[in-house]
Amino acid sequence: MLRGGKRQDLTPSQAQNRRMTDAAADTSPATASGRCLCGAIHFHVPLPPKWVAHCHCTRCQRAHGAPVVTWLGAHESGSTIDDPQGALRWYVAPETGAERGFCGTCGSPLFFRSARWPGELHVARMQFTDDVGRAPQAHVNWDTHVDWLAFNDELPKKSG
Repeated sequence: MLRGGKRQDLTPSQAQNRRMTDAAADTSPATASGRCLCGAIHFHVPLPPKWVAHCHCTRCQRAHGAPVVTWLGAHESGSTIDDPQGALRWYVAPETGAERGFCGTCGSPLFFRSARWPGELHVARMQFTDDVGRAPQAHVNWDTHVDWLAFNDELPKKSG
C-alpha cells in the first residue's frame, strides 16, 4: 500500500482488518424503510428497487394533489407493511381495479398496485426515510404533464 509516496507494509492481521472494514463499507442495506406523515404506517422494501420514475398521469396528479409523483417499483413479495393501528386504507379505481394505499389517519399517499404490473408494489419515493440507492430514471405519462412546470433534466420522457 502506498501512503504519502512511501510503501507501507501491513501485517497479516492489519491486512485482514482492512479487508473486513472495506467489505463492510461496500455493503448496502438489504431494505429501505419509510413511513407516513404521522408514523402510523411503516414499510420496508427490498433493494435494489426495480426502477424509479416520475409519473405525470392525471390519476397520480389527482391522488397526490401534485403535478408529478415520483414512484419506486419494488418486489411486492419482499416488501412488508407495518400497520399496527389498522390505519392503511386502499382506494380501488372502479375503471381499472388499480389500488392506491394511503394512511387513514394523516392522509399520506403511500402505495400503488395494479394487475398491469403483477408482483410489484409502487411506493411514493418521498415517503422513504432511507436512501434507496437509485435516482429517477425516466418521466412516464409525459403526454399528460403540466406545461407550467419545467424539467431541465436529460431523463427519457415516455408517453402513456
